[in-house]
Amino acid sequence: MLNLLLNIKVAAMQLLWPEDMAALPGWKQTISRMLQVVVAVVRDFLEGQLTLRAMSLVYTTLLSLVPLLALTFSVLKGFGVQNQLEPALVNTLSALGDKGEEVARQIVSFVDNIKVGVLGSLGLGMLIYTVVSLLHKIEMSFNYIWHIDRPRPLGQRFSEYLSVVLVGPLLIFSALGVTATMMNSNVVQALSHLPLLGFIVQSIGTLIPYGMVIVAFTFVYIFMPNTRVRLIPALIGGVVAGIAWETAGWAFSAFVANSGNYTAIYSGFAILIMFMIWLFVSWLILLLGTSIAFYCQHPGHIAVKRDKQVLSPLMTEQLSLMVMLHIGKRYYLKQPDWQVDELARQLGAPLNLVQAVLDKLHSSGLILVTGEEHPPYVPAQDMETLPVRNILDAVRSGDEQTGLMPWHLPKQPVVDRLMQARDAAIGQALEQQTLKDMVLAGLEPDAADKG
Repeated sequence: MLNLLLNIKVAAMQLLWPEDMAALPGWKQTISRMLQVVVAVVRDFLEGQLTLRAMSLVYTTLLSLVPLLALTFSVLKGFGVQNQLEPALVNTLSALGDKGEEVARQIVSFVDNIKVGVLGSLGLGMLIYTVVSLLHKIEMSFNYIWHIDRPRPLGQRFSEYLSVVLVGPLLIFSALGVTATMMNSNVVQALSHLPLLGFIVQSIGTLIPYGMVIVAFTFVYIFMPNTRVRLIPALIGGVVAGIAWETAGWAFSAFVANSGNYTAIYSGFAILIMFMIWLFVSWLILLLGTSIAFYCQHPGHIAVKRDKQVLSPLMTEQLSLMVMLHIGKRYYLKQPDWQVDELARQLGAPLNLVQAVLDKLHSSGLILVTGEEHPPYVPAQDMETLPVRNILDAVRSGDEQTGLMPWHLPKQPVVDRLMQARDAAIGQALEQQTLKDMVLAGLEPDAADKG
């Protein structure tokens, strides 16, 4: 029995992580990568961080939902489409069944009681701050999944968040209005009565809600993380999460319809509890979707757990040299400068580990950051005078030279002599070797391949 389980595990590992994936046919590579992403997402779900953050977002949503809708309502009112807010809420909360309409009416009544025009500057400022805080909380959850430690600057948060909050509802209701007009046009109604075309029109009408949710989720996956998210990974996550959200709505509707016991137990609180459960399910699906997008864009994170991504000193030195080599190559060839996500994909290394190496090189004055948002990196010194040894010294040292270490090792002459001998040997081996020498040596294989 033990041998059977071992053979099954070995077969599963070979299927998930084949030795030479590049040699496999395209369809086998696709299946293998899909299975890897599924395993990684399930692993993250079982660790509990996604559920914990989904619960946190439920609490934040309950506190910020009415101010968010009040700000949206004031914008829609300026364009005379404020009456579409309640139907949109009812459609969003359709998974709650009849209770969804009741929740939507109560929320709209709260929004109606907020008079944005008479709040004053302080009240309006608090309203905007509450909305920005909600979106910042969402961004922090997305940044965690994308291994991003730096949130947007405060000014950027207000400008980008508010632009989405103010313009987004107009675009959504415009798209819904255009879709409804097209589906109710005389031409479409006439085509719906034909046998084959009628089936096609009916199928399109059924798929439109899925398409709208997928587009919305894809936009969120591209916009919310404080990094550059490519369209294809975001679309893959949006498709999976959109289908899952619509399907979960059907399942939750059946659950609510058969939840008479909960109503009897919790009485008037049953609606609130159902609403909170549906918010939790929605946030969890949204976070799982962005996790799928992350692993599709950065497959280097699939095989290693988040807290286990630790490089050995040897791998750290090798990664630092490869990072400087790639940065130097593009700078020498006058090509677009590297950004951290592109560099991580090129090296096949985890994003956070590449960022840690870049931070060390930057703090040592070896590379420059040439922008604030998603900054590209370039060499900080002339490549002809930048010794390769300085690159290794930058990633081998920490805070011991700055006096910030909370403790110090005792002096030991034997160990000190060995360390000095090691440094002397490295210096002799890398004598006169500069970044430009390494770049030119790295370009020779490329030229040979082209030839």
